[in-house]
Amino acid sequence: MITVAMSTGVSADRDRVWRALTVPEELIRWDEGLVALLHPADGYPLEGQQVRWRYRLGAIAVILRNSLLEVVPKERLRSATRMGLFRFDETFTLGRDIAEPERTRLRLKLVAENSLPVVGGLLDRFAVRSLAVELVDRKLRSIQKWCENHP
Repeated sequence: MITVAMSTGVSADRDRVWRALTVPEELIRWDEGLVALLHPADGYPLEGQQVRWRYRLGAIAVILRNSLLEVVPKERLRSATRMGLFRFDETFTLGRDIAEPERTRLRLKLVAENSLPVVGGLLDRFAVRSLAVELVDRKLRSIQKWCENHP
């Protein structure tokens, strides 16, 4: 298994960061890959809930399937995600930034298989790690920018 974990300080309170992670209309605004929610997600986020999105992975259109495994409001959001053939477990954790208590420390941990089947071949662990690192980094930067520019 490949595990990638990164964190960032967000100049916003936990309520603001939690809304960015859990309000579908906001998710579409900060996550450049999300195009549209495919069906209503009443009560989102609820443990056991499954949502489907149209997603743009570079120039490729795929369906992103997200199954919520754990929801602890304003603290943790864990899901099993399928983005085309790429499957991973994703956990967002919110906490107090020790260095700057008025900020929120946002952590994202992604766990994926060592290889990824693709048409005509296989992405090895190095390519999967690279994809995972880029995804985690992009998400954290996007959430940080969104929360700080849209209080």
